[in-house]
Amino acid sequence: MTSALSDPTLERHFKGHRDTVTSVDISGNMKQIATGSMDSCVMIWNMKPQMRAYRFDGHKDAVISVQFSPSGHLVASASRDKTVRLWVPSMKAESTTFRAHTATVRSVNFSGDGQTLVTASDDKTIKVWTVHRQKFLFSLNQHINWVRCAKFSPDDRLIVSSSDDKTIKLWDKNSRDCIHSFYEHAGYANHVDFHPSGTCIAAASTDNSVKVWDIRSHKMLQHYQGKDTLNVHQGSQIS
Repeated sequence: MTSALSDPTLERHFKGHRDTVTSVDISGNMKQIATGSMDSCVMIWNMKPQMRAYRFDGHKDAVISVQFSPSGHLVASASRDKTVRLWVPSMKAESTTFRAHTATVRSVNFSGDGQTLVTASDDKTIKVWTVHRQKFLFSLNQHINWVRCAKFSPDDRLIVSSSDDKTIKLWDKNSRDCIHSFYEHAGYANHVDFHPSGTCIAAASTDNSVKVWDIRSHKMLQHYQGKDTLNVHQGSQIS
């Protein structure tokens, strides 16, 4: 059977970090790539071969997560130094710093309109910030262990988070209430994200599985376990 997708080919090879690369994001216009590394640097790579890469120094410990704003005019980085930085992805390397948490910041994510940030930390909290005023708005505090990841829904009404407490939590951004908790029994989810439709979430767990949940019925739609195995729950589909 032939695949609908062609085999991947190496387009460019970027080399410049001095240690493990922890995170990567591509700008919306596909012209730049941002990376974070254990070497405490953020790097911006340009897709055009003739354009040089930019190295951003400022964090005092490993950079765990990076993301472009929807407009591509900013890059946010989260670090083990407990801060979040906002960078202008140009040669000037200007940045502003959020004294964000009391422990390692594991993830940073822009809202769809680019106006707010959500951060997740080993201090067991999720925090939401305004981007342009660089002001703290509120915390979400029901996790009882490290929070690995937090993401906005496509319409920015919800936040999903995953934690070492073996739960994945759905939050209402406006009321700040936890709407539902999904439980992981064999492991915890390192990463979680919304489907572009906003109707379901996918979580990647330390038990070698990926699970897809419907956020309305709270039922599991799909369960990918280990290698080359797919369990699709009967009668369910991703819409």
